[in-house]
Amino acid sequence: MTWQTFLFLAVAGAAFGYSGYRFKILYKMMVAQKGKGPKVDRIRERVLTTIANVLGQKAVLQKPAAGIMHATIFWGFIVITTGTLEQFVTTLYQPAHFEFIGELPYKILVFMQDIFTLAVLLAVGYACYRRYVLRPQGLGKSRDASIVLALTGSLMVSILLMNGFGILGHSPWFQSAMPVSSQVARFLSTFGFSSETNSAFGTLFKWVHMLIVLSFAVYIPSSKHLHIVAAGPNTFLKKLERAKGMKPIAFEDETITQYGVAKITDLSWKDTLDYYSCTECGRCQDLCPAWNTQKPLSPKLLILDLKENLYLNKEKTLAAKYDEVSHVIDENVTEDVIWACTSCRACEIACPVFIEHTDKIYDIRRNLVMMESRFPAEVQTVFKNMETNATPWAFSSSDRANWAEGLSVKTMAEDSQVDVLLWVGCAGSYDERNKKVLKAFVNLLKKAEIKFSILGKEEQCTGDPARRIGNEYLYQTLAKANIETLNRYQVKKVVTACPHCFNTIKNEYKDFGGNYEVFHHSQFIAKLLSEGKLKPSKGIDETVTFHDSCYLGRWNGVYDQPRAVLGSIPSARVVEMKNHHDQSMCCGAGGGRMWMEEKIGKRINITRTEQALETQAGIIASSCPFCMTMMNDGVKAKEMQEKVKVMDIAELMDQAT
Repeated sequence: MTWQTFLFLAVAGAAFGYSGYRFKILYKMMVAQKGKGPKVDRIRERVLTTIANVLGQKAVLQKPAAGIMHATIFWGFIVITTGTLEQFVTTLYQPAHFEFIGELPYKILVFMQDIFTLAVLLAVGYACYRRYVLRPQGLGKSRDASIVLALTGSLMVSILLMNGFGILGHSPWFQSAMPVSSQVARFLSTFGFSSETNSAFGTLFKWVHMLIVLSFAVYIPSSKHLHIVAAGPNTFLKKLERAKGMKPIAFEDETITQYGVAKITDLSWKDTLDYYSCTECGRCQDLCPAWNTQKPLSPKLLILDLKENLYLNKEKTLAAKYDEVSHVIDENVTEDVIWACTSCRACEIACPVFIEHTDKIYDIRRNLVMMESRFPAEVQTVFKNMETNATPWAFSSSDRANWAEGLSVKTMAEDSQVDVLLWVGCAGSYDERNKKVLKAFVNLLKKAEIKFSILGKEEQCTGDPARRIGNEYLYQTLAKANIETLNRYQVKKVVTACPHCFNTIKNEYKDFGGNYEVFHHSQFIAKLLSEGKLKPSKGIDETVTFHDSCYLGRWNGVYDQPRAVLGSIPSARVVEMKNHHDQSMCCGAGGGRMWMEEKIGKRINITRTEQALETQAGIIASSCPFCMTMMNDGVKAKEMQEKVKVMDIAELMDQAT
């Protein structure tokens, strides 16, 4: 064994040994978490999803410029690593080169390595330009990122110099397959070094290359580049369908003594894998309505701060001293951070490695509310109203059907033999503006000759506000009462004009025995149009822009039907805001924020209203009572109520038919 081989074995062994030790610690910290992770099923789908998003970089490429840059570096490293592996092997045993694959295949391999070396170097150059010149806010400042870019760029330069000097020193038979390195060699030849000197420089840069690779191996476990290892498994374990509901708590299980998350160890091993997977790209932050209106919540920083909390409690976690683990609420993850979330899920739509931010916030809220009674003061009134009146507002349940006076609408107690149950919701029952929406929708149902009834005073709040705020017990109390009522009437189909009611009844009541076919009114109206039961003939000569509800759009993927309804109205000109469909901005009312004061930064609904006004539309169309309220308030705040109307799609369709 030569001294070079011995030295290489010693350095490589130390590097990979340290890296392996670090990964072992990270793995132990992950599996030490108390929360339960996801069940692994549908293996074939998971494999295909992983191939598409890891090898194919599908999610990364949703942002074209940054995506192409990242994909080039990723694919480049895969190709270039074959050359690195060959160097490692031949350093230990010189004859063990990869030329055994055949002359042509080997030249193709060398050509791809050469081209990708230049491509990666150019991609690193663009990454530096983007980070240090363009400076998108989501990226932030990161010493870690600078180190990674410096190492990556140095690695590519060392390869080109190694190859360039190697061509001059050895004239390898495959040099014609290295067009980039050949140009480097032509430049280096101007220095006039001898063949022996060129060969020595080639060997030097080979060692530089291998040392940088070993430096990467040491650096990865403690850097943001940990995502190289974690993002693949995280993608494989992602929810194959975006979760449309929250996980219930089994209150009847007396072994459960902690509701929600008080400490980092109360989260699951999958949550820890999320921390490890974060690329710090900032895409989640770029779309977050809270961050974009100067709130303290950044989805990116939330994940990084939770990871930091995990690292700070490393020794206690590994020793299973859970009682000594510090609170998850600290100087970084403050209560203001947790309460700022509108549960719009824009962060999760944007994340290229499928981190789930929202459930972590929900679980922390559950602990704050149910275990520690720490929540915004105004929420106490909401809880009291829901407990006593079964509505977030201080109205009597006996008044729930008053909105329908004079409309000849029957209750299920009067006639349960109907095509569909109309779930009115609290806003439709009590809010003056949204009562008009329900009346318009009732008119449409009658025009289409749909037989329906309502529950009237038997209807209670679905519990959605309580659940999103963190009061799971109150939610389950209301949900089970509603399900008992619905099942007593043997309800099969439900239609509602509220996306929050729609999401809760459709996706969350299943956990408690409530299985129904549930339609949002936009879906139902679109269905009636396609069946010819509604025929709009009266034109509305106005420009209309549509605001996507988060719980209809990002939570349930309903984007086309509301636009189909608007598109069917004669003379109406539909235009999109700059943020629409899954990139739409939240109105600010989700996640229980409808009942909380917005005391920090700019009001979210004002920013969204400004985006709507930029279209110069005369009508802002919505399909959600919360959005209706927030957009109306925004229009009034901008003193545009004389020029711009906020209308529900049911009202517009009622006018047109």
